[in-house]
Amino acid sequence: MKWLHLESDYSRHPFKWWHIPLLILLIGGTVWIFINQRSEYEKWQYAEGSIFGTIYHISYKSMNNIEDSILNVLNDVDSSLSIFNENSTISKINSNESNSIDVMLSKVLNASKTVCEQTDGAFDITVAPLVNAWGFGFKNSEDIDSIKIDSILQFVGMDKIKINNNKILKSDKRIMIDCSAIAKGFGVDMVAEMFLRNNIHNFMVEIGGEVRTSGKNNKDQPWRIGINEPQDNVTSESQELQNVIEISNLSIATSGNYRNYYIKDNKKYAHTIDPKTGYPVQHTILSSTVIANDCMTADAYATAFMVLGLEKSILLLQKHKELKAYFIYSNEDGNNSVWHSNGLVLDK
Repeated sequence: MKWLHLESDYSRHPFKWWHIPLLILLIGGTVWIFINQRSEYEKWQYAEGSIFGTIYHISYKSMNNIEDSILNVLNDVDSSLSIFNENSTISKINSNESNSIDVMLSKVLNASKTVCEQTDGAFDITVAPLVNAWGFGFKNSEDIDSIKIDSILQFVGMDKIKINNNKILKSDKRIMIDCSAIAKGFGVDMVAEMFLRNNIHNFMVEIGGEVRTSGKNNKDQPWRIGINEPQDNVTSESQELQNVIEISNLSIATSGNYRNYYIKDNKKYAHTIDPKTGYPVQHTILSSTVIANDCMTADAYATAFMVLGLEKSILLLQKHKELKAYFIYSNEDGNNSVWHSNGLVLDK
């Protein structure tokens, strides 16, 4: 009996080395076709509304409208970090109803601690009692004097809080945490990260002036973000642009004293409080804009630089090459001047 020898296709056509580039070419062509077919169905989507006591505007290029997902992210951040939401995690901690922290608050606390250390305490989220005492916080202002300030300073300072096993430990029950100077930036990042998880790479997320960008805008160009010219007019709704910064895949945040202040006994009191002295800052910086990879970092440093002042801020920027800044300040003649980091693309 003779056995038939059946030669397989593989044995007749063995794999050759030159098949590899051909295979890569075929795979690359398939991916290219998929991307181009996808882009044909993508369109610019827009979302806007109110959150964290401010307004948000979001633009993104996608096949689908995912505004529900955006709102879910924003509401989750609000439930964790909003001092105006009495049921939020942070509100329960401030009222000593609970000492448990959630994942979002944990991220913000750790980031706040890092920036606090890097700015020698200029950024401090426990400054809330002082902000309230001066009339800029979420509680009514008090009659303020040096004795009152000294008494409040006893329970201000991030060194007075510890985190252990998802619990926050306060050395004094009067300690209050206010993440307003970093929460908007964090909310921006959370929406941006949700976009990236959903393969959305062209977007701009803005919450209360804090912005994160990715890819290009609806004109297929880098994103252009305006910086307002400081104007001492708390009721002013229209703002002249000082300049425009061109960015992509970066975040930008601005802090300023020119719109949130009051005048008492012919003296101007701005809302930025120095955590070390307990008094409103009297530096020459009118507007501090920071560009960073993530918006949470940009948001925190924008506030820190308002506390540090121009000279110390410039020195700190020399140590942190990952950050860039654009400062508008009052010069010796009382006129507005500008200092900015090298490498910024400016176009008014």
